Amino acid sequence: MKTLTLKVPDVLFSEIASAAKARNVSKSEVIRERLQRKPATQRKGAAPSLWHRMEDLVIESDSLPSDLSSNKSYLKGYGRSRSHR
Repeated sequence: MKTLTLKVPDVLFSEIASAAKARNVSKSEVIRERLQRKPATQRKGAAPSLWHRMEDLVIESDSLPSDLSSNKSYLKGYGRSRSHR
């Protein structure tokens, strides 16, 4: 099995950790199950896209700032080494 490292928002991490603790399984198991879940809209026989497999893990667009792509203040510290923070 391969290892994948990713960053998730605190709220999502808490949700995954809570689900894992309640079921007494690892967080990795919870995430694997979510990735393997088939969406109801998936056509029979069609290969699921990565987007559809991770749909429930993605931040809702209405929870993001409306000026995220144009306001440079969101880029403050971007690219800076973590050791200098």
